[in-house]
Amino acid sequence: MHIQAMPEKECLDALARLRFGRLACTYFAQPYIVPIYFAYHEGHLYAFSTAGQKIKWMRANSRVCVEADEIISPARWLSVVVFGNYEELPDTPKYKLVRNLASNMLSQRAKWWKPASVTSPHRRTSDTVAPIYYRIHIDLVTGHRAIPDHG
Repeated sequence: MHIQAMPEKECLDALARLRFGRLACTYFAQPYIVPIYFAYHEGHLYAFSTAGQKIKWMRANSRVCVEADEIISPARWLSVVVFGNYEELPDTPKYKLVRNLASNMLSQRAKWWKPASVTSPHRRTSDTVAPIYYRIHIDLVTGHRAIPDHG
């Protein structure tokens, strides 16, 4: 197996194809990582959530990282890492178009809303209903792929 760095265009093409990843954020030097569904469009990852720990942490520190991968076999896979900034897309006239874009892109993906809307005992009822759309401005994207040896 050979591991190769992926050019930026291939990383972005992979993000356009992939839909599931892991979002990492920090709060007072404590890291936190959670699964998310996302959609890629023109230099941004779009996602949805409800109020909770990750939103609180990203509001406090907008620097985030997202990792997404595609595993075909132990010797054939790719992994893409995004470094960027969180931007909330509030339900206001200023963000109407971009919220609609996010909603339309995400709704094309089966069960995109599931991780964000599952209720848990620590959430207040009102927290589970208010949708929070956000996007990650991609500052840097890197990736690697594994290719099996032929021989």
